[in-house]
Amino acid sequence: MEFKMREVGFSADFEYGELHVAGNEEYGFRPYQLMVSSIAVCSGGVLRGILEKKRLEVEDITIQASVKRNEEEANRIESIAIHYVITGNDLKEEKVDGAVKLARKNCPMVRSVEGSIEITETFEIKN
Repeated sequence: MEFKMREVGFSADFEYGELHVAGNEEYGFRPYQLMVSSIAVCSGGVLRGILEKKRLEVEDITIQASVKRNEEEANRIESIAIHYVITGNDLKEEKVDGAVKLARKNCPMVRSVEGSIEITETFEIKN
């Protein structure tokens, strides 16, 4: 990856398109937004794959993420709470719970921040 300086922030070209990153939302994605997005979406993608392998009928997954930051320590991310809203047919709580726990163990982004950022995961099922 190569990031090039812009008037405000940096940019990088990827296959999908150009990414703009800046400390000010007016000029691009803020770094903490990208960090939280990476963790939440990676975890959700792994969860989706596990649910599919278990042959559970999932129609939709919405991921809600809330972040706690510490202003006294360079505004670092202290914790991320991930909440999955899973819609499907005949989903059993114990099977979804097992899949969420397995996803946590297999998500590279979550594993990368273990011991540094507290990650909590909850879910609700909508039939």
